[in-house]
Amino acid sequence: MQQLQFPAYSFRFKSSENKTLIFDEIRKKFIVLTPEEWVRQHVLQFLISEKNYTKSLINVEKQLKVKDTIKRYDVVIYNRDGSIFLIVECKAPSIPITQETFDQIARYNLVANATYLMVTNGVNHYYCQMDYENEAYIFLKDLPEK
Repeated sequence: MQQLQFPAYSFRFKSSENKTLIFDEIRKKFIVLTPEEWVRQHVLQFLISEKNYTKSLINVEKQLKVKDTIKRYDVVIYNRDGSIFLIVECKAPSIPITQETFDQIARYNLVANATYLMVTNGVNHYYCQMDYENEAYIFLKDLPEK
């Protein structure tokens, strides 16, 4: 898999039916290793190891109803009160981050009302704090630690 712009982490792998699987410690199971999953697993390790986010407050690939359609976001970090602290949208490294990517996470956030948003393809990372009063994103250099 491609080298990403994250610190080096150790992962558990196994093979099954000619596919490589990677262990997801949040979902507690092996997942087929796709380029997007490679990014997602790095994001999870980054949030846990570098930002000190609590594993029990992290959810992966959660469904969300946006208008009449079911959407699935990649990573969500909850606050202890159940509100959403952070939504992360992961793309494969070959997928550029565009306005369309931000529009996608913004649609999810219409329902979620997260404080922070992160969009990454593993190579480029974008962090935003929501300014609901002015209906704007405030771009940040990094995410806050918990």
